[in-house]
Amino acid sequence: MENSPANNFLEAIIAEDLASGRVQEVVTRFPPEPNGYLHIGHAKSISVNFGLAERFGGRCNLRFDDTNPEKESQEYIESIQEDVRWLGYQWDGEVRYASSYFQQLYDWAVYLVEQGDAYVCDLDAQQAREYRGTLTEPGRNSPYRDRGIAENLDLLHRMKTGEFGEGAKVLRAKIDMASPNMNMRDPILYRIRKAAHHQTGTEWVIYPTYDFAHGQEDAIEGITHSICTLEFEDHRPLYDWLIEHLPVGSRPRQYEFGRLNTSYTVTSKRKLKQLVDEGVVTGWDDPRMPTVSGMRRRGFTAQAIRRFCNMIGTTRSDGVVDVAMLEHAIRDDLNENAIRGMCVLKPLKLVLTDYPEDQVEALSAPAHPGRAELGTRTLPFTRELYIDVEDFREEANKKYKRLVLGKRVRLRNAYVIEADEVVKDDSGAVIEVRAHTVADTLGRDPDDGIKPKGVIHWVSAQKGVQATIRLYDRLFHHEAPDKADEHFLDLVNPESLQVVEGAWIEPALAAADREQNFQFEREGYFVADRFDHSSDAPVFNRTIGLRDTWNNAF
Repeated sequence: MENSPANNFLEAIIAEDLASGRVQEVVTRFPPEPNGYLHIGHAKSISVNFGLAERFGGRCNLRFDDTNPEKESQEYIESIQEDVRWLGYQWDGEVRYASSYFQQLYDWAVYLVEQGDAYVCDLDAQQAREYRGTLTEPGRNSPYRDRGIAENLDLLHRMKTGEFGEGAKVLRAKIDMASPNMNMRDPILYRIRKAAHHQTGTEWVIYPTYDFAHGQEDAIEGITHSICTLEFEDHRPLYDWLIEHLPVGSRPRQYEFGRLNTSYTVTSKRKLKQLVDEGVVTGWDDPRMPTVSGMRRRGFTAQAIRRFCNMIGTTRSDGVVDVAMLEHAIRDDLNENAIRGMCVLKPLKLVLTDYPEDQVEALSAPAHPGRAELGTRTLPFTRELYIDVEDFREEANKKYKRLVLGKRVRLRNAYVIEADEVVKDDSGAVIEVRAHTVADTLGRDPDDGIKPKGVIHWVSAQKGVQATIRLYDRLFHHEAPDKADEHFLDLVNPESLQVVEGAWIEPALAAADREQNFQFEREGYFVADRFDHSSDAPVFNRTIGLRDTWNNAF
């Protein structure tokens, strides 16, 4: 496990609970609803729940809170499991589901009715809102609140057998309609949903609400520390009320921490789904999405995401973290670990007129300049090469440190060359540069003392391989797209994806494994696409540039 941050108040709570004997073992859980893919905020929650269990030698369960069948699917369940594993965590035992406890939850609902603590209510949604009151005015008791226990039991049973239509009746806890906490104003425990469930099929036509199910699931599983984000703080009194009024057998406690929000990002599942459904992105795993699967396909590493989650700490306050912090964590990780390579995005032919036409020289370059243990890579050097269009000018001032007619530059890991002449097309555009090598400059400066002005990258025209390069950038150009005056879809960055066909890469890159990370020298960090890359048709995604270019971009 990465070094634990100092500002994690939950560690202090757990350490005290263990020292006092309140708990003998730490048991946490990660309880996603399977109604979408996990995003960066979930990655933080995963790191907190699994990380605390690791830190204290405990266990963490993966439990799907699948109480809303209309919005859930097996696809989401499988993607969530894959994301947790990819981030480097392993849940305790089998995957758990709220739906596995449906019978027990129903039995406890019956128990609450028998104790006079719950009742069947016939108010429709509009009427219920009217009776509920406001933040400044108390609610009013439902006219059905004083039904007898026998009648409530009968109605609840008939709800379960499918006698009533959706919305006709709900089961509510009998708490306090005058409570200043809106969650305590006779909250709904069960509602009628005549929808097939991905786990239980058509066995049930009534489903527990999240608020009713969550604490009881924790109790069933023996969870000691039920860790939620701050929006559930106002739900904690209901969590505790239900635990206290039911014979659950254990006493989990809920704790809240500030959720992770990053700038230039939306994490609402509804909005993320809208991006997918309206074709703004290609899917939940589009590399521009803040989903775990999207970040993975973009080339973010699990280690960097975990390090970022630790770096920002775990506190009791909500806030927005500059996405540049995440990008910094990614750059640091890739700078340390990514093998180097060369890719020419906008090729311009360079012909070395003094170099033998049929000669192929195998030059050696380090796989990583700071990690000799990663070995070397072989670069085929030939008479005809490709350099980037931006790396040549016919004329330039002294600030330009690349190739200029009559001037010298070093080819990365190769010779010093001097540009002699250009070939232009009918429009006057340069289509070829002709140059010569400076003798005896492989790995050394020229003997005549005239040093090259800079270093540029290159790829052999004869031995290089063409590739598709996807240049990804931030999906939104507004710092707070879901809080701006404009609709969030109107704030999509039009340059968030540019596809370059016909880029040239050094040949060894074509054989890269899918999801292998590289630094394309002078261009940025890239990854072989998780699904589309092959040696016959290489596809690389830009993970991030070598430096932050967003400070004054807009």
